Amino acid sequence: MPRLSVGDIAPDFTLVDQDGKSVSLSDFAGKRVVVYFYPAAMTPGCTTEACDFRDSLSALSAAGLVVLGVSPDSPEKLKKFAEKEGLTFELLSDPDKAMMDEWGAFGEKKNYGKVVQGVIRSTVVVDAEGKVELAQYNVKATGHVARLRKALGIDAA
Repeated sequence: MPRLSVGDIAPDFTLVDQDGKSVSLSDFAGKRVVVYFYPAAMTPGCTTEACDFRDSLSALSAAGLVVLGVSPDSPEKLKKFAEKEGLTFELLSDPDKAMMDEWGAFGEKKNYGKVVQGVIRSTVVVDAEGKVELAQYNVKATGHVARLRKALGIDAA
């Protein structure tokens, strides 16, 4: 399965957010973007990770980063998730998983010891020129944002 690597041009995409608005990577030209992929809204690990991004948003924003969360959930479910957890960044719906596939965040993974097809918890940071600055696959939800901040040189809050 192809994965993005540092220096690759990040493939553009257009997905619908939790408010039904179309969002494209090209909308953020000239900005650094954290695109993180998670399997399902309102599940324990995904909630932990989303809340960690929410709690780190001011530090990430101060470092010039925009955060986008991507899952196969419907915009309606994403809206409920955002409202329930107070998420203030855009959550994008990729129901056919085409964008996840293109970005290397969908494919074979181990789930409770079994190999299954699914969303691979991943984070890709795109620089202001649209190139991959950092690509992390098979990340653990707990502590991921803290590790990401360290990797990006952002001091812990």
